[in-house]
Amino acid sequence: MNSLARQVSTEMAFEPILDSEQAAALLHIHPKTLQRLARKGEVPAYRVGDLWRFRASDLDKWLRSGLCSNRHSCR
Repeated sequence: MNSLARQVSTEMAFEPILDSEQAAALLHIHPKTLQRLARKGEVPAYRVGDLWRFRASDLDKWLRSGLCSNRHSCR
């Protein structure tokens, strides 16, 4: 496989999508808290019908971005 084909193949790799319970477990928060954050647009999420879905990579970027809530100071 040439380098262009390898690059296209890598870019098209499908990342499994997490449901609210799986994503909340990664973040160590309650699923309802995560859903509330998603509704407010505070956490990256996708709405599929009535259900919220999350990408682990998006959640990782969100955490690393240093976003702070109004209740807690950044460290």
